Amino acid sequence: YTRGTVTAFSPFDARADAEALRKAMKGMGTDEETVLTILTSRNNAQRQEIASAFKTLFGRDLVDDLKKELTGKFETLMVSLMRPAYIFDAHALKHAIKGAGTNEKVLTEILASRTPAEMQQIKQVYLQEYEANLEDKITGETSGHFQRMLVVLLQANRDPDVGVDESLVEQDAQVLFRAGELKWGTDEEKFITILGTRSVSHLRRVFDKYMTISGFQIEETIDRETSGDLEKLLLAVVKCIRSVPAYFAETLYYAMKGAGTDDDTLIRVMVSRSEIDLLDIRQEFRKNFAKSLYQMIQKDTSGDYRKALLLLCGGDD
Repeated sequence: YTRGTVTAFSPFDARADAEALRKAMKGMGTDEETVLTILTSRNNAQRQEIASAFKTLFGRDLVDDLKKELTGKFETLMVSLMRPAYIFDAHALKHAIKGAGTNEKVLTEILASRTPAEMQQIKQVYLQEYEANLEDKITGETSGHFQRMLVVLLQANRDPDVGVDESLVEQDAQVLFRAGELKWGTDEEKFITILGTRSVSHLRRVFDKYMTISGFQIEETIDRETSGDLEKLLLAVVKCIRSVPAYFAETLYYAMKGAGTDDDTLIRVMVSRSEIDLLDIRQEFRKNFAKSLYQMIQKDTSGDYRKALLLLCGGDD
């Protein structure tokens, strides 16, 4: 990944950073500026080294100190930055299925956008961290076709990208057309299997072919033929097949558009994509919404929380 806004900081000195953070949080009041400057400009691997040095030097847990000294959304953002990537996703999923009510939005966003390799890691980390099987937990909290699509994505068995077979492209496009537009009712299973298992380059061709055959974009058909959580999940998968950065640009836009801000989503996307493709997300944001991500964050947030998000954003387009 080379399209992140956060990269390894150089020259890096974990002990010096740990000392600066301790000083910033020690005694009365907290020097938030120092905390946010250090944590947003080091990559995750370096933040782990800082946490380790912090414990070695002071016998204290850096994350615990951050939780004690900071509050609100700013605290959530700084603590999120301290979680290693796969633990971050596992933690988000755990909270999405914990307690009463399930946060389908989080399940949809993470399972639709992560690569098969990332998904395998998340499942492994989930098992280590929570001594539970992620698939069992998700199936326990979901149902119907939405659940089945999640299970397919959890298998992380999408075909590898090794050239495209045009006859199979034609066949899949026809199957989808017959399963939706040409049928009274919808054969959801066909959509689940094809969208959940075929390779990315194959599906991009299928979407083009589908348009030629049916005269509709696949998104329009999904919109008409399905509803609720399944519809949102299938649309997210299609958007991520087309372009993961465009999907996240849209996710960020709607997290901030209109009254109130969905801070959980804003934090989750900014943190999880900061070392992967946030530069591409910024580009797509600018292209699709005629304003920059930076400007929208500036308008929609405030205080140290805003400062930290803008540093993660890494510039105005």
